[in-house]
Amino acid sequence: MTDHVDTSIEEAPDAIETEYHIGQDNITPFGLDIHNPVFMISSISIVAFVILTLMFQDSASEFFVWLRDFLTQNFDWFFLSAGNIFVLFCIVLMVSPLGKIRLGGPDAKPDYTYMGWFAMLFAAGMGIGLMFFGVSEPISHFNSSLGGTALEGGARTDWAPLGAAAGDAAAARDLGMAATIYHWALHPWAIYAVVALSLAFFSFNRGLPLTLRSSFYPLLGERVWGWWGHIIDTVAVFATLFGLATSLGFGTQQALAGMNYLFGWSTGDFAKVLLIAVITAIALISVLRGLDGGVKLLSEVNIAMAALLLIFVMIIGPTGDIFSAIISGGVAYAREIIPLSMPFGREDTNFSQGWTSFYWAWWISWSPFVGMFIARVSRGRTVREFIFCVIIIPTIVCILWMGVFGGTAISQVVANASAAVKDAPLELKLFEMLRPLPLATFTSFLGIILVLVFFITSSDSGSLVIDTITAGGKTSAPVAQRVFWCTFEGVVAAVLLLVGGATALTALQAMAVSTGFPFTIVLLTMCVSLYLGLRETRKSPGA
Repeated sequence: MTDHVDTSIEEAPDAIETEYHIGQDNITPFGLDIHNPVFMISSISIVAFVILTLMFQDSASEFFVWLRDFLTQNFDWFFLSAGNIFVLFCIVLMVSPLGKIRLGGPDAKPDYTYMGWFAMLFAAGMGIGLMFFGVSEPISHFNSSLGGTALEGGARTDWAPLGAAAGDAAAARDLGMAATIYHWALHPWAIYAVVALSLAFFSFNRGLPLTLRSSFYPLLGERVWGWWGHIIDTVAVFATLFGLATSLGFGTQQALAGMNYLFGWSTGDFAKVLLIAVITAIALISVLRGLDGGVKLLSEVNIAMAALLLIFVMIIGPTGDIFSAIISGGVAYAREIIPLSMPFGREDTNFSQGWTSFYWAWWISWSPFVGMFIARVSRGRTVREFIFCVIIIPTIVCILWMGVFGGTAISQVVANASAAVKDAPLELKLFEMLRPLPLATFTSFLGIILVLVFFITSSDSGSLVIDTITAGGKTSAPVAQRVFWCTFEGVVAAVLLLVGGATALTALQAMAVSTGFPFTIVLLTMCVSLYLGLRETRKSPGA
C-alpha cells in the first residue's frame, strides 16, 4: 500500500484492517491487549497531569481557568458557528438520499430494540447532566438577565421580542426555558451524532477499526495508521478519561450533598473516597457482566426510574404550570433558536461566552466518549433513523424533562419569592424543589440513586470506549483491560478530591473543556470525511 490520500475506499476495508491489526506492536502483559503508542502516551500523560496538578495546584488552576476563559471569550463565534454547522449537516444527511444507507450494510439487523438502544445512548449522553441542571439552569436563566429582562420590563437587544411586559413571569419563564433547552437539545446531540455516525459508518460499512482515526481515512488515507492517527486517538483518550473523572468527582459531591441533606451524612474526605470506591466497584461488576448484562441493564433500569420520578413530579406538582412550561417553553425554543444561535453581533456576551461557548466546548470534549459508545450499539440502523433517534427524540425528551423539573421550580419561585430552591447551591436545587412535594424523602433518595447509577453507566461505558481506543479499535479486547481503565477513572477522581480538592477539580474541568477547541476542528473535518464516505457508498450497487 502506498502513502496517499484516496477517497475511493470501496475495495480497501478488508486489506486495510488486516494490515492494520497485524502490523501494530501489541504487548500483552497481565493479559492485556494494548495498542502500544496510544496506551503508553495517554497513560503517561494522564499520570503526569495528575502529579503536576497536585504539585502546583494554584498555578495549574490559574492557567487552565485562564485558558478556558481565553477560548470561550475569544472563540465564542467559532464554537457557535461550529454548533450550527453540525445541526445543519445532520439535517441534510437525514433528508437526503444518503439517509437510506444502513449502518452495517443493506442486510444488517439492529442489535438492540428501540427501548434498549435509546436507554443506552441517552444514559451515556447526558442523563446525569439532566439530573444536575434540570432544575438549576432554568432557575438561573429565570433570575438572570434573560428572564430578568422580562420581569423588569427591560429592552431586549439582540433577541426577537417576546412581547414581555414588566413583571411578566410567564415570559421570563419562557425565555429561561428556551435558553436552557437550547443548551441541551439539537446542538449537543448533533455534536454526538456526527462522531457516532462517522465511527459507526467507517467501522460497520468499511470494516475499519472502531476508533476515531478511522473516520479520517477518506482524507488521510493510510496515514491514519501512523502518528496522525495516534495523536487523534490519544487526545480522545485524554478528553474521555478526564471528563469522566471530573464528572465523577462533582457527582460525588452532589450525591453526598443530597445524603447530608436527607440523613445528615458526612461530606468529608473519607466519605468522598468511600462513595467513589462504591461507584467504581459497582461499575466493575457491570464491566464483568458485559455490555448486555451491564450497561444495557443498568441503563434500562435508570431510564425507568427517571421516568417514574418525572411522572410523579408531573402529577403531584403544579401540573398546569408544568404543561404550560413544556408547551410554551418548546414553542419559545423553536422561535428563539436562530437568535440564540447567532455567532456574530451579539450583545449578551455573558450568555454566549459564559454559557453557550462553554457548553459547546464541553459537549465536544465529551464527543469521543459518547460518540463511540453510541456507534458501538447502533449497527443495523439507517442513517436517517440514526439521526432522528439520536437528535430529534432526545430533544423532545429534554423539552419534557426541563419543563417538568424547571417548570416546577420556577412555579415555586413565582408563588413564593423566598422559595429555598431559588438561592440553594447548585447541587441542592433538585432536592429543594422536591422538598415541598409529598414523599419528598423518597423522591430525593430516588434522585440520589439516579445520579449514582447514571455515573455507574457512564463509568462502565467510558471504560469500554477507552479500552476500544487503546486496543486499536478492537471491540473484543480482554476484560482485564477495561477493568484497568474503570479502576483508573475512580483512582484519578479520588486522588484529586482527596488531595487537591476543589482547586484540582477546577483545573481538571478547565482542561477537559480546553480539549473542545482542537476537537471542534477535528469534528468539522470529520463532517467532510463522512460525507465523502457516504457518497461513495451511495454510488455503489446495493447501498
